[in-house]
Amino acid sequence: MDADAIRHSLEGRGLRCTAQRYAVMACLMDHKGHPTAAEIFEAVNRVDPRSSRATTYNNLRDLVKAGLVREVAVEGRAGRFDLEGTRHHHFVCDRCGNVEDVEWYDVPKPASRSLGKRVVRESQLIFRGLCAKCAQRASR
Repeated sequence: MDADAIRHSLEGRGLRCTAQRYAVMACLMDHKGHPTAAEIFEAVNRVDPRSSRATTYNNLRDLVKAGLVREVAVEGRAGRFDLEGTRHHHFVCDRCGNVEDVEWYDVPKPASRSLGKRVVRESQLIFRGLCAKCAQRASR
């Protein structure tokens, strides 16, 4: 995604393309993993030292709300962020906390009687266990 694509994606969701919002999107595009809000702030702040932590966190909240970014909740650890590009599930390592992408497959919707009056917007799976590196260390 280039500069124009970032601008169009922001404007297409009703968000202004501010320098800080652009920097957050660019950071997520360049990051190979699933960075925390603190890691995103540090990366944005290296590019623009005038950026505040609050602005970075508020931009993340706005990007999640607009559907451009997904927050992956990891119990007991800081949330991680991911661009909403290709659909995929996640695997979270219990030992090191690493978050990895897992190829997407459709998840069956629960029976309507089990949902009651709830309306499902989306569903995704989070697998938990030991990543390949931690599993290899554990088997030694």
